[in-house]
Amino acid sequence: MSAETRFESIKLDLSAYKIVLVMPPVHVSTGEAFRGIKPTPVKDSLFDLINEPIADWKKLIKNDFEQTVFKNHAEIRGIKAALYEAGAIYSSMSGTGASVFGIFAETPDLKFLEEENQVFYL
Repeated sequence: MSAETRFESIKLDLSAYKIVLVMPPVHVSTGEAFRGIKPTPVKDSLFDLINEPIADWKKLIKNDFEQTVFKNHAEIRGIKAALYEAGAIYSSMSGTGASVFGIFAETPDLKFLEEENQVFYL
């Protein structure tokens, strides 16, 4: 069986938002992240979901790696929760982890996360 990878451009303008990336001092191996994945059919295309309002992404767009990684690394789960508590419109673990990003309407005050993590404001 041959698999084809195809990339398509999307129109996504996040210039009105502030994006924060939090990198905890935690390592998540790719093997660890993939071990917990259970493939399931995709209901909706990410291509379609990304065009929904950002405020709806929280209930629509999921990172399948989060369930396993959060179970093994409570501190990463806590960062995502902290970003939502700080007012993130959307937050997700980036790829297989361990970094977590948040999309905000305004630049948040995340000094409490800067003590133990690297925090980048974009």
